[in-house]
Amino acid sequence: MPMTSYLSPQFGFCVPVFAHPGPSFFRAPAWTALDPAAAVEAALLAEELGYDSLWIADHLIHGRDGAILEGWSTLAFLAGRTRRIRLGTIHLAHLFRSPALTAKMAATLDTLSDGRLIFFYDVGGLGPEANAYGYPALSWPERIARFDEALGLIRQLWTTKEPLSFLGKYYQTDRAICRPAPRQQPMPPIWLGEVREDPWSDVVCKHATGWNSTPATVNGYREKLTRLDAAVRRAGRDLASFEQSLEIEVLIAPDRASVRALADRIAALPAAGPAKPRTDLVDFLQQSDPRCDWRLPGSFEDRALVGTPDEVVDRIREYQALGVRHFMLWFLDFPSTTGLKLFAEKVMPALR
Repeated sequence: MPMTSYLSPQFGFCVPVFAHPGPSFFRAPAWTALDPAAAVEAALLAEELGYDSLWIADHLIHGRDGAILEGWSTLAFLAGRTRRIRLGTIHLAHLFRSPALTAKMAATLDTLSDGRLIFFYDVGGLGPEANAYGYPALSWPERIARFDEALGLIRQLWTTKEPLSFLGKYYQTDRAICRPAPRQQPMPPIWLGEVREDPWSDVVCKHATGWNSTPATVNGYREKLTRLDAAVRRAGRDLASFEQSLEIEVLIAPDRASVRALADRIAALPAAGPAKPRTDLVDFLQQSDPRCDWRLPGSFEDRALVGTPDEVVDRIREYQALGVRHFMLWFLDFPSTTGLKLFAEKVMPALR
């Protein structure tokens, strides 16, 4: 079931479209306030440095003061500012947009970007933003059922040459037209994420060409693959038919003392945002000697890429041994671009 990936790894930059400062160490913890121009400039730099993909979170309320750039608008803007790099969302929230409209939007973006879209889709609409924006509160089984039907409709709109009349339980179209079709034929890559209950895993195996995990330890990722493998077998598929990806945070510096200094600087920022502080890490930083206690707690390091470039290379190889090919990276030192550049200069060449 787990396998070694012999394909060249792909490295994606998770564009910080929200700030979440302080000791939660969540996604953008060194950024004290959202600056849209800085987010765009970092994305453009990632393409210049040779990263393979850009990823935009799709929320309506998130981070400090709830301030976040709308995901699809940001992705479309970056499509026009870039030329080579692949484009995706983490992840596109199904409940925020009707599936027929989503199909049209995605086909248009794929066409205008010359086939650079990765269609990473999910049930979405979780948390307070659904209530705040007036989206319906649905049971989990209904969310999955709606999502399955929505993705089936999207795929039909992408591949049907004639006007499509679709009569589903939740969604209908009357001679809908999706032209031009996506640039990638027969359709863009479809990514789905996580392993949940069997009905969700069955939907993943029914529709997806790529599978993503949120941050996980090596053992945690292995356990997810074991559960996914059961669904794969039910569907008569091979786990190798998925492009495996991992979303993960990065705290990288030339030496361990600098890594520790970055962690201390982040922990000292006033907390702002919904994620809770990492008390295990904060307690360690407060109680240890920054002059010599440079290795951070395993509870933090095991779920992130932490350390010098050589250490990060070794950690990535552990995930590669389980089949991970695409790494979606959150650089915890942002708005500094030091980590982004160091990873490109020292880590990527060592793995390609």
